Amino acid sequence: MERSDGSRGMQSHDRRVPAAVAEAFRHGWADTTRQLPPVSGAACAAKRRAALSERFPGERIVVPSGGFKVRSNDFDYLFRPHSAFVHLTAEQGTQAVPDSVLVFEPTGSGHEVTLFTRPRSPRDAGPDGAHFYSDRRHGEFWVGRRRTLTETADALGVQTAARDRLESALTTGVPTRSVRGQDALVDALVAPSEPADAGLLAFLSELRLVKDEWEVDQLRAAVDHTVAAFGDVVGELPYATRLARGERWIEGTFNRRARLAGNGLGFETIAAAGAHACVLHWMQNDGPVRDGDLLLLDAGIEADSFYTSDITRTLPVNGRFSDVQRRVYDLVHAAQTAGIAALRPGARYSDFHEAATRVIAEGLDSWGLRPAAPGMEHSADLYRRYTVCGTGHMLGLDCHDCAAARNEQYTDGILQPGHVLTVEPGLYFQPDDLSIPQELRGIGVRIEDDFVITADGAECLSAGLPRGADEVEAWMEALL
Repeated sequence: MERSDGSRGMQSHDRRVPAAVAEAFRHGWADTTRQLPPVSGAACAAKRRAALSERFPGERIVVPSGGFKVRSNDFDYLFRPHSAFVHLTAEQGTQAVPDSVLVFEPTGSGHEVTLFTRPRSPRDAGPDGAHFYSDRRHGEFWVGRRRTLTETADALGVQTAARDRLESALTTGVPTRSVRGQDALVDALVAPSEPADAGLLAFLSELRLVKDEWEVDQLRAAVDHTVAAFGDVVGELPYATRLARGERWIEGTFNRRARLAGNGLGFETIAAAGAHACVLHWMQNDGPVRDGDLLLLDAGIEADSFYTSDITRTLPVNGRFSDVQRRVYDLVHAAQTAGIAALRPGARYSDFHEAATRVIAEGLDSWGLRPAAPGMEHSADLYRRYTVCGTGHMLGLDCHDCAAARNEQYTDGILQPGHVLTVEPGLYFQPDDLSIPQELRGIGVRIEDDFVITADGAECLSAGLPRGADEVEAWMEALL
């Protein structure tokens, strides 16, 4: 990328210009202010802020959006705000402003909530008038238009103030909890309190456990986009087999849909062909896609609202499972079916994992695959050599959502209507594993779908993709 000043790149994000050039920028700008309606989800976010206020009366609460993260020298990654900040504001992907901070200031009756953020770059001769064109990181000449403070207040339904007023707002002596590690200024101004800050983070995670109707709609959209992207990938499989790094073609095919239909990826795409499918988080995606192999595609599109899907399918590259591939696939499919059957309100969160694991264990036993482990003859851990991880997780703004929730509310908790989660059993037979027959080595299979718990069971949000081996083959035949 060429530099307008002819430099090779500098760590500083401010560009100095001669006074005559500065004068040329000070005049002749049109008034481009707008009147914005509330964003989708603003009313739901207001209810979440009210719940947070009620939980911590008399305390200041500080929730930063986070800021840019450097990719190399003076280039940053695309900005993605902290999920707790998104949940409390309903901010949208292309409008999110780095270094914004949501502050709940205690009052006699609750909290006054203010969003401290960067307003538009001024176009006048004032002290900040040069930021428009001289600030490489935040100036609108470089990164595009931001909303005015009034526009942000109208869009998000929250009082706003300029970011440069944040320091004075945080220096008064009020007991304060904050989300730490996201904003250097906040961390410097707010004395850490590990129990208090951990309690805030846990509550913010638990506040996301039960999704409201708007959130479920966002997840539906993310899933629908992802289902379409899986179809895109199948159509590109024949071409991918002709490339030395066909996994990259698969990755790019999925990622193109993610940027077109949503905000981007919910997580880095796993496009694992052949033995790479035995690596749980294979993201290098630099291998070939060979006729006769399986392709494990674990991917999710993040909607403009930042809610993400997470779906996995293991596909025969040529459209047909071999006998041994089908045998492994059918066992994983049976395990997932058992796990799905255990999803209902009032069930333990662990029930679906235990149901799926039981099927895997019985199937492996029937194949004569039981690794020797003294003292573990009746333990589910006996099969971890081939299964490794759990069978699912909560899903929402994060792929692995609500991670800071307390165990009693999450992993040891009870399923409720509005919980959204994945069910994703798998079998992974490493290519160098001498404990298994040669024909199984290098085969990895995972099947993952997204579910919302309803009043009387569970709805599969990703039902648009086939699960059974016969259905997968028929679907692929129609697309290849």
